[in-house]
Order: sequence, then structure tokens, then C-alpha cells
Amino acid sequence: MPDPFLSSDEYDERAHQLYNEGRYDEAIDLLREGLQLYPDSVELEVGMGYARLAREEFAWARRAFESALVEDPEHEEALAGLGEVLLKVGERQAAVGCFDRVLALGFEEDLDLVLQMGRALFREGLLEPARRYFELAVRSHADSAEAAACVGYAAHRLAQEADALHWLRRALEVDPEHAEARVYLANLLYDRGDYEQALGEFEATDPDDHWDELGIWRVLELKKSVYRLPDDDPELRPWLVRLADLAGDEDPTEMLLAELEAMGPDGTGPRDPAQLELFSTLLTELQEMHKRSRGGEVHRIATREGVHFIGTWDEIVLGMRDRDAAYVGRPVEEFLAGAAARGRALTGVAIPATDAESFLRGCAEAGLLRIVR
Repeated sequence: MPDPFLSSDEYDERAHQLYNEGRYDEAIDLLREGLQLYPDSVELEVGMGYARLAREEFAWARRAFESALVEDPEHEEALAGLGEVLLKVGERQAAVGCFDRVLALGFEEDLDLVLQMGRALFREGLLEPARRYFELAVRSHADSAEAAACVGYAAHRLAQEADALHWLRRALEVDPEHAEARVYLANLLYDRGDYEQALGEFEATDPDDHWDELGIWRVLELKKSVYRLPDDDPELRPWLVRLADLAGDEDPTEMLLAELEAMGPDGTGPRDPAQLELFSTLLTELQEMHKRSRGGEVHRIATREGVHFIGTWDEIVLGMRDRDAAYVGRPVEEFLAGAAARGRALTGVAIPATDAESFLRGCAEAGLLRIVR
């Protein structure tokens, strides 16, 4: 039953808190209750729109935002929310029109709102408009590391690598603790082949800054190759522990969203759900970038001795060959033939030696290794 002692502002504040905690169903129930008492409340309608949008109920979200705009045609948050909905349903031109209307109303210096609109465009692949909004945020807020980082993300997706490096470094000049920007920069340097610089950036992060296996595998790879660390070196242990945390059955993006949903940048407060969606997009892009740079799909295997290899099928075989003292520097074909013969002698299973993928899958069927992905 609606509580007549709560004002519309109190309903809005409580619903906003539930929204920030990811409790969208409860937020909708509370907003519905508030709207029974205050049917003309624009703020409650806007809150309902964002809660429906978070649940991907786009028709209901659109209805809520449009109802709010009937009451207040210049409500900036309702316009931004409607723009997000229109992007989701494919009405891109109308969506950009809503966002540009927000700017025309004089909100170009509202950092959170401009970044919100830029992120929405970024997530839907409208990279040029997204970069325009991010650059607007930087012009108005030169001290915003997040705005600078977003320009860097968009520049990278636009294949403007020099700009991406510049803006990611700019973000870290403003805020050296911006972990997302540093992880992204490290991965970008790695894919350029700047391994020493990449390791330097990776070493400036903590294992808990990583929410995807890709960067951690690269840290392990670089530390072992540069510092000649054995697999059981204590320096690698925190990274291996973090890797184990992330290597469960859940999808890395789902784990990111679930574990960060109520976590703020300082570890204490709620985090913007739009930022989570943006960063999950960036993680996916990094994985695809890694695949493209290697020229094939990336896999990971684990041997019975607990040794892990990551790369294309050919790269994994090369790594296995180089780890085998009897075959270091010898042709891959010799290694495949010799390893296949040893595997058959051990297990009685015939292992193909014609190509890397067949060999590794044969070894997996023989129980000599496990294909993790």
C-alpha cells in the first residue's frame, strides 16, 4: 500500500538507491507505488524509465521516458534515457537527435550526462559520435581521467592507435590509479609488440585490477620470459590465484558484471551500471584484438604437470617444443612426430602429427593435456 507520508522526492531517492544496488525489480515496485500517489512526478517517471532500461524492457522504458517528456519536454535525463532506448531499438538517428537536444539545452558541461550519452553510442558501435561526446567531456573537464580514457577507447576502436595511446596516457597522468585505463594501455602496448613497456604498465596494476584472463596470462608470460621466473616462483602466485578466481565456469563478462555491480571506483560505493557495460565491451574488444593480432583464434591448454600455454594452435605447439630440451630449435615437424610417438607409447592412443590442432586435440583425447578453451 502506498505510504502517504513519503514525498515524491523520497520515493525517487529510495528508488535511486535500489537502482544503484542493482535491485531493479524492487526499484520498479517502489516507483510504481510512488506514481500512484504522485502521477504527475516527472522524476519518478524518469526513474521508472531507467529501471526498465536496465531490465532491457525497452518498450516500457520508452513509454516512461516519453511520459516524462510530455510533462517536461526539456528534461535532460529523460531525453538522454529516451536516446538510449532508441539506440537499443535501432532508431539511431532519432537517438542522436535526443542527445544533441540535451547539448542544445546547455548541458554540455554536465560530465556524467555527456559521458552517459557517449558510452551509449560507444556500446552500439557509433564510434565517431561517441568520440565527439567524449572529446566534449574532455574540453569541459580537462581534469577527468575517465573522459580522457573514453576518448582513448574510442580512438582505438577507430584504429587511431597513436591517439589511443595519447589519451590513455593522459588519463593516467590525471589519475595514476585509473586501473581500467592502465590495463587497456598495457594490452594495447602488448599487441604493438612493445613488451617491455607493456610489462611496466602491467606491473603497475594489481591482480585484483584485472577482470579478464587475457591480461593476467600476458603478465605471467612476460614475467616468466623477461625475468626467467620458474612456474612456481612466489612472485607469480598472486597472479595465478587471481587467474584461478576468474577461470571458473562463468563467462568473464558475466563475472565482471556480477562482482562489480555494486562496487564503486574506491571499493565502497555503487558503480554506474553504464560504466560496467562499457568496460565489458572493452574487454570483449581486447579479446578480439588479441585474436586478430595473432592471426587466429586464441586457445589455452593445461598439461598434466600443470603447465599452461596460451596462443593459436601453432603458437602453443612452438611453446611446447621450446620447453622440451630434446627438441629446442629443431623443426616443429620433428617435435610433433616425436611427441606423438611418446604419447602413443604412454597411452596406447594414436596421436596425429600432421598439424598443430590435430596433435593437440589428439593429446587431449589421450589424457595428456586439457584444452581449457
